[in-house]
Amino acid sequence: MKEVLTLLNNKLGISDARELAHEEERLTKKRALELYDNKLLDNFEVGTSAGLQSIHGYLFQDVYDFAGKIRDVNIAKGNFRFAPILYLDSVLKSIDTMPQDSFDHIIEKYVEMNVAHPFREGNGRSTRIWLDTILKKELGQVIDWSQVDKEDYLFAMERSVVRDKEIKALLKAALTTKVNDRQVYMKGIDASYNYEGYSTYKTEDC
Repeated sequence: MKEVLTLLNNKLGISDARELAHEEERLTKKRALELYDNKLLDNFEVGTSAGLQSIHGYLFQDVYDFAGKIRDVNIAKGNFRFAPILYLDSVLKSIDTMPQDSFDHIIEKYVEMNVAHPFREGNGRSTRIWLDTILKKELGQVIDWSQVDKEDYLFAMERSVVRDKEIKALLKAALTTKVNDRQVYMKGIDASYNYEGYSTYKTEDC
């Protein structure tokens, strides 16, 4: 469960933060599996903020009214403030134009999108799927997230704002050509959710 539980306005009428976290995990993991099984990701733009909005919108459609919508509030994590809403639109347009023709360029784009943090909730989970769509299209590879240690990942992402060497090395070591392997995808979703503190359900059981 998330270390810090936040109760956001939700479509489910849930007024308990822990209950909301459980239902959010269950419902969005179900949607994540649908993205794969129904090949919906093939219909989304790859490497753009619009494509990321499509992913986020599909994942969180059952839970939040803001699913797929760019945030209109400033947010922070600890002492770090993500892109202010005053500049968010221009930041996203800039990210859209970043090259994605090599592994290094793709991870640099991923890091910038993480700093932008365009949604009120669910940024990490959506953006990791978005990253894999870019890697699959451009390099014929994806990340086997089940091979990426949680603490190593969180530390590398925290450092990536000023130095992306660690996150590049960590993710490069976990690359796989099994881009159409359902088990790799499901285990990856579970690992991705675990980074954010969601580990009650397995994707295969949702």
